[in-house]
Amino acid sequence: MTEPAFVSRTRSSYDTIAAAYAARFTTELAERPLHRALLGYFAELVGEGPVLDVGCGPGRTTGLLRSLGVAVAGVDLSPSFLAIARAENPGVVFTEGSMLSLSVAPGSLAGLLANYSLIHIPDETLPEVLAGFHRALRVGGHVWVAFQVGDEPRHRTEFDGHEIDLVFHRRQPEQVATLLAEAGFDVRVRVVRQPEPEEPTPHAVLVARKRPDSDLL
Repeated sequence: MTEPAFVSRTRSSYDTIAAAYAARFTTELAERPLHRALLGYFAELVGEGPVLDVGCGPGRTTGLLRSLGVAVAGVDLSPSFLAIARAENPGVVFTEGSMLSLSVAPGSLAGLLANYSLIHIPDETLPEVLAGFHRALRVGGHVWVAFQVGDEPRHRTEFDGHEIDLVFHRRQPEQVATLLAEAGFDVRVRVVRQPEPEEPTPHAVLVARKRPDSDLL
């Protein structure tokens, strides 16, 4: 099966900037108390897990969940990101893969995170991805989605002096909540925070639960 062009571009771009990206955002979680608090809430929801961090990047969120007692693994397109994640989080399993075809058994996960990773998925592909998340989660399992709020995509061609080709799909919380409901989830939490001085847009976090009857959809 031919890989979609946006997947190839995303992998190549992050492979190019992985080290620079990881260095720039080393303290990001430490500087985001609300985000950490919400991740703590998510950790309590999913208990011991298992949880999959989809699009885990350098593995900082994965590592935080692990420190909270969650059995968590990460998956990412970029081998360069995965090398950083493995070095920073010994004992955590990180696998190369795509959210378009998750290699997990149906109904096997207590939780799944898409922490600023759905932002690279085009609108027309998003329902397919959310259906895959739904299949992977057990009934009552929870999905976490974080993203930048907006109506227009942003195309970046440079990062820290490196040439890239990345499209960031900004979305409205209501739009994402509707897609989650159509995929068989009940949205339980919807948080929107205003941008920090260095951020161009607000940010949103949605937490949703797989409905008991939704496997019949």
